[in-house]
Amino acid sequence: MNAPSSLRIFIVENHADTLKWLKLYLEQRGHTVCAASTLNEAVESFPSSGCNVLISDIGLPDGDGWKLMERLGPLPGVFPIAMSGFGMNADSASSRAVGYRHHLLKPFTVAELTAVLKEAANEAAGSPVKV
Repeated sequence: MNAPSSLRIFIVENHADTLKWLKLYLEQRGHTVCAASTLNEAVESFPSSGCNVLISDIGLPDGDGWKLMERLGPLPGVFPIAMSGFGMNADSASSRAVGYRHHLLKPFTVAELTAVLKEAANEAAGSPVKV
């Protein structure tokens, strides 16, 4: 699968190894990556980051990724992606209800992440992918 065009990606993940791997992987593919490890850090840092993709874990030490979306409010021009070890249908529905475009179940594959980022890149370029 071809790598999507360069994106500015903001990751919210409190697990240090997961964050390190994601950041390294995404930067090696030409993306700019910003990160936070808590809901409060994300609320403070995301608005001024200039990122067009938000990837957030649902389970955070000071709240959850669903509350993060509520606190950030509408995100025009941003492609939000949830990631979680929670894989029940209700979890995916909760993610969509607060505005996440996808709910990646951990551990997800590189191919799954690349497909979602390709969709984000296509939208950023003005050519949304039909689902």
